[in-house]
Amino acid sequence: MFDDRLPKLPIVLSSAKSYLGACVYQKKKSLFGKTTYYNFRLRINKRMDLPEAEIEDIIIHEMIHYYIAYNGIKDTSAHGQVFKKLMNDINERWGRHITLSRKMSADEKEQLCGNKRRPHVVAVVHFKNGKTGIKQLPRVHQKIIAFCNALSKVTEIASFTLYVSDEPYFNRFPTSTALKIYFVEKDILSKQLDTAKELVIVGDKVVFRK
Repeated sequence: MFDDRLPKLPIVLSSAKSYLGACVYQKKKSLFGKTTYYNFRLRINKRMDLPEAEIEDIIIHEMIHYYIAYNGIKDTSAHGQVFKKLMNDINERWGRHITLSRKMSADEKEQLCGNKRRPHVVAVVHFKNGKTGIKQLPRVHQKIIAFCNALSKVTEIASFTLYVSDEPYFNRFPTSTALKIYFVEKDILSKQLDTAKELVIVGDKVVFRK
């Protein structure tokens, strides 16, 4: 499919909750501003029990990303004109069914996220424009406090509150301290927080609100 122009690369099995497949790599810039991509690898999710043909299509989808990045081809977006042309050509020539994205069913989302109850530290963030988002944080006092300090400096944010919850709903969100907020429906979030306990920062500790 790629005219033997790509070196072999490792395929890593992943337990991620946010994707079925991903092409990941590192990049660096030279003194003259040229970007070099290296250390390519494919990550394929092992949580999902999918038909073989569909797994192949997911791998090929990520290989298109690999082909574009490895050859330094500029595209209009992540799934831009170059990607679409390659995808359509492969589908036509090889009888594949590769798509730009794949919508998961409710049952598949449960497979991906799991229903196991475990404690989550969740920051509920209210924006001045009326939107509400959440961020799942590591269960480490210093990291939670550092994240809250960084969050308090974001001018678009009106307020935020910390909670601990063991609802499986939160399994789907990645855990990190990056300032990336996931927007959610207020009504859905409210139901998920029915049994949650609020947290507050006291000095260098994060404790339950009395």
